[in-house]
Amino acid sequence: MTSPANLLANLTPGWMGAGLLTIVIFVYYILSTLLPIDKLIGKIYPFFGALLIISTFAIFISLLGRGESIPNLTLTTLRNTHPSGVSLFPGIFFTISCGAMSGFHATQTPIISRTLDSESDARFVFYGMMTIEGIIAMIWAAAAMAFYQAPVLSGVIAEGTASLAVEQIARHYLGAVGGTFAILGVIVLPITSGDTAFRSLRMIIADYLNISQKEIAKRLMITIPIFILSIMLTFMDFNILWRYFNWANQSTAAIALLVSTRYLFLKGKNYLVTLVPASFMVYAVTVYILNEQIGLGLNYTPSLIIGLIITIGLLGLFWYSGLKQKGQLDSTHVLLNDHLSIQEVRAARERV
Repeated sequence: MTSPANLLANLTPGWMGAGLLTIVIFVYYILSTLLPIDKLIGKIYPFFGALLIISTFAIFISLLGRGESIPNLTLTTLRNTHPSGVSLFPGIFFTISCGAMSGFHATQTPIISRTLDSESDARFVFYGMMTIEGIIAMIWAAAAMAFYQAPVLSGVIAEGTASLAVEQIARHYLGAVGGTFAILGVIVLPITSGDTAFRSLRMIIADYLNISQKEIAKRLMITIPIFILSIMLTFMDFNILWRYFNWANQSTAAIALLVSTRYLFLKGKNYLVTLVPASFMVYAVTVYILNEQIGLGLNYTPSLIIGLIITIGLLGLFWYSGLKQKGQLDSTHVLLNDHLSIQEVRAARERV
């Protein structure tokens, strides 16, 4: 809430400070969480999406037209590019979390899966949109590196948060008017993360507890406690929250990929498309929590070795349980083919 509110405060009249705008965004979150998806989110998201994509590609065209140099990673700079000497792996896969591989998007399946006509649409919607978001992330990263050059960017963010960097970059490449639209495009990202996060959380809790969401009273039963907790979180140090969110976000991505792998495996489809990135992300999140100070704080090299051992162990357990589950499902199919009674078939399914 605070990041988009600060950006909006710079674009609006003086009496609309960040505090008032934070309240406005919060009210929008409550409405988007409670109302049916086609009443509010479904009506404004097409405009939000168009604004984000058009403004981002406008910055890309401006970047090409100016011919500015963008620093690139090479084999000789892999271990010495960060001003503080932070290792490239696994840090970069957490710094650009939503633009590389995002666990947050995995949490959106309770919403999006209900809006698809068929399972085949999932490839276009989920895989396609993550590809587009990766492109958006790379364009903004390139613009930031070209505009500031290292290590100036770190200083700007430390001085005025990422909001200041976004504003300066947008106005530099697109001018006053175009820059304003680009800033609005960026503001869309955190706002649309908040509304769908709250909504998805409500639906997940309702599914687990089997609470019907047709009546507004039952929606409020879940929504009110969620927002009370979220208000309490606003009083915590955001930097601490972000460090743990960063790890939890990518851990969620790894879990979602493993769930998808199991599903594809049991359906007899190509599961390597999700198993390969799942294995990589399991290793990345394991090394991260072993090495970082928010975790165990181990030295880098031992973290790499121990992380590899843990990853192999987890994947081995995952594979073993998958084979076991597939065997149980195959047994159920055999029972079905033997024309057992409905009661016996249900009992077999319950055991599975």
